[in-house]
Amino acid sequence: MYDVIGSAKSRAFRVMWMLEELGEPYTHTDANPHSDEARHANPSGKIPALRDGDAVLTDSTAILTYLADKHGKLTYPAGTVERARQDALTHTALDELDAVLWTAARHSFILPEDQRVPQVKDSLKWEFARNASNLADRIEGPFLMGERMTIADIVAAHCLNWAYGAKFPVEDERLLTYGKAMREREAFKRAAGK
Repeated sequence: MYDVIGSAKSRAFRVMWMLEELGEPYTHTDANPHSDEARHANPSGKIPALRDGDAVLTDSTAILTYLADKHGKLTYPAGTVERARQDALTHTALDELDAVLWTAARHSFILPEDQRVPQVKDSLKWEFARNASNLADRIEGPFLMGERMTIADIVAAHCLNWAYGAKFPVEDERLLTYGKAMREREAFKRAAGK
C-alpha cells in the first residue's frame, strides 16, 4: 500500500487525487514541510513524498508520472507523440502557473521577512492571468488533451485551485468551467475529504 506524506493543503493533494483516480488504496501521513515526518521520508524536509514499499519517491510531478506509468492510466505511453504533448502541457502548467504561484507564496510567507518583496505580487498576478489564458487556448475538450484525462489535468486543476486560495483572479470562462468540472470529479471530492 502507498503512503502519501505531506499536508493535503500542499502539492501532496495532487498525489492523493491521482491515487483516488487510479482507485489505489493508500494511507495519508499529514505532515508539514520540514517536520519530523517529512524529514523521515525526505532528508530535505520537502513534501510530498510517496512511500511504495521500501522506496520513497519525492516531487509531486515525478510521483504522478511514476504512478501513471506503473498503473497505465492517466497517461499516454512513453515514446509517443501524445506523451510528448502531455509532458509539454504538464511542464507548461508547472512553469507558467505553479512557478508563479510558488513565487508569490515565497514572498508572502516562506522567505524570511527581510527577503520578501510583497510588491512583486501584482506583477505575478498579471503574469498568471496571461499564462492561464494561454493555457485555456490549449484546452481541447473536457480535458486539456480532449476526451482523456492525464496527469497534466491534475497539475493544472490543482494550480487553478491554488490560485483561488491565493486570491489570484481566474476570470477566463473556459478555465472556470474546466476547474469546476475537475472539482466535481468523485476522485477529487474523495481526496478533498481526507
